[in-house]
Amino acid sequence: MGHKGPRTSISKKTKKNLMVFSGRAHPALAEEVAEDLGTQLVPTSAYDFANGEIYVRYEESVRGSDAFVIQSHTAPINEAIVEHLIMIDALKRASAKRITVVMPFYGYARQDKKHRGREPISARLIADLFATAGADRLIVVDLHTDQIQGFFDGPVDHLMARPLLADYVKEKYGDRELAVVSPDAGRIKVAEQWSAHLGGVPLAFIHKTRDINRPNESAANRVVGEVEGRMCILVDDMIDTAGTITKAADAIMAEGAAGVVIAATHAIFSGPAIERMEACSAEEIIVTNTLPLREDQHFDGLTVLSIAPLISAAIHEVFEDGSVTSLFGGRA
Repeated sequence: MGHKGPRTSISKKTKKNLMVFSGRAHPALAEEVAEDLGTQLVPTSAYDFANGEIYVRYEESVRGSDAFVIQSHTAPINEAIVEHLIMIDALKRASAKRITVVMPFYGYARQDKKHRGREPISARLIADLFATAGADRLIVVDLHTDQIQGFFDGPVDHLMARPLLADYVKEKYGDRELAVVSPDAGRIKVAEQWSAHLGGVPLAFIHKTRDINRPNESAANRVVGEVEGRMCILVDDMIDTAGTITKAADAIMAEGAAGVVIAATHAIFSGPAIERMEACSAEEIIVTNTLPLREDQHFDGLTVLSIAPLISAAIHEVFEDGSVTSLFGGRA
């Protein structure tokens, strides 16, 4: 038998490769995130066929990359979601190493449980669709309810816009006598976190009724808590048609509050929202840019803060195998 030499092993240290992709729903936010990360969006061809089908192709190799796919589920929401899924499928089939889905706004998040028989739990369906498409991880901002994190069988980084919004409020209104108001009893926990961030200011909430047969409608009833003479910060996760939040603002003012400021993460702004917000008694409405706003959706008294630094910081931590929780002082 011939002599066999020592076995040689081939070892190759693969360099980690961060790549950021954007759908067509909110490219301005994705560009800002990429810039914060010191990179550029991967050139992408995307167009619709005559019958509405969506086509996506990346213009450079994505093999072995750590891919972050940013798409906010804005109107038309079903097109935004399907485009997002198709982008993930293209990455999976092009051998991306890890696919992280970045959803500044998670579509169908309000359908997170059954209120009546024969209803879907669409928020769970969305999570299943993204898992099937090939998502390894989700990065989301201010989910409508925390339990949605459990619908996805993999890591979910749940980012909070509260520090960004509350710091702005503290700087601008911190010298006033403040109170934090929740638009309903179910969001008291969020209001408590706001109160702590603002130095332990008093809490109040709106006791309201909602007809489950009539979506987007509610009746603001009475204010529970001490708001008289105080500048009230009315906090919510989203403003859709603005009916609930504007009725709540008017109810607070009717109780003798010194003023109302509305702070919400997601500016959906459907239907009569702009008209209602312009007419209501709030002196400022503060939102973030998780969703794109058209020129005609801006109005006096609206302040839009950028969520891009938070998203880019989270992407950086995920890419470097760091801690996303550390971005929130260990409390995320």
